[in-house]
Amino acid sequence: MKGRDWLVTEDGQYQTCQSVRAWDLLRDNYRFYRFLTEVEDALSDTEDETSHLPEIRMLVRRLIVNSYWVQSRYLEPSSKTGISVVLLYDELGFPFTVQTVTLAPGTSSKIHNHGTWGVVAVLKGEERNTFWQRTPDLNFHDKIERTGELTLFPGDIISYTPDAIHRVEAVGTQPTVTFNIYGETRMQERFEFDTVSHIARNF
Repeated sequence: MKGRDWLVTEDGQYQTCQSVRAWDLLRDNYRFYRFLTEVEDALSDTEDETSHLPEIRMLVRRLIVNSYWVQSRYLEPSSKTGISVVLLYDELGFPFTVQTVTLAPGTSSKIHNHGTWGVVAVLKGEERNTFWQRTPDLNFHDKIERTGELTLFPGDIISYTPDAIHRVEAVGTQPTVTFNIYGETRMQERFEFDTVSHIARNF
């Protein structure tokens, strides 16, 4: 599974990052629990939320290269909402959650940030990311401005700083499946943005 690595920051800019070659990540008997332990170790070594993103991206790539189990842990999208989520890991006292998300073609999210770091790998389908940055003025403190878009394909991995603002949409003719890992969300810093009213609401 080929792919590119990306980083999105709070100014709405995105950049390619150095990616480890898949064949350098091949491991015998690489299990999900090993991945969880390695992520925990990576997080314990730093207090800066962005500095560990390169290592987390590498660990995610190692997992999806070696684990058919993870790649198969998803549901078909809901006929009502167009989205399905499988929670793979969410343990009290540990500062991250892991899930797979399936979006039906044409399904899109609200414009939002996460209030924490995140790393997302596309397993199947295509996902269009649109990015924004905050552009407050005297009248609208929560005004945002679109900065660009990027379409991701299977094997691509994208990472976000806590204040990065984006919207995702499943494009193409088949559902989009992603593997998502997020840090511990600071709910007071997680927002949904309205580009008409220029209001941000906690969600």
